Amino acid sequence: MYQEMYTHLFNAMTDALEALAAHNYGQAETLLRQAQLWAEERYLEEEPTP
Repeated sequence: MYQEMYTHLFNAMTDALEALAAHNYGQAETLLRQAQLWAEERYLEEEPTP
């Protein structure tokens, strides 16, 4: 699970940095927020381990 989350978040950060470089701040914020929500949902979907 964590490897998938890391990869997804890393890619989202890369995309957000590209958006920032293009001065597209709204897109950068959207990308980061979407990635944050995705990761949180994935984490909460996992069953807790004893």
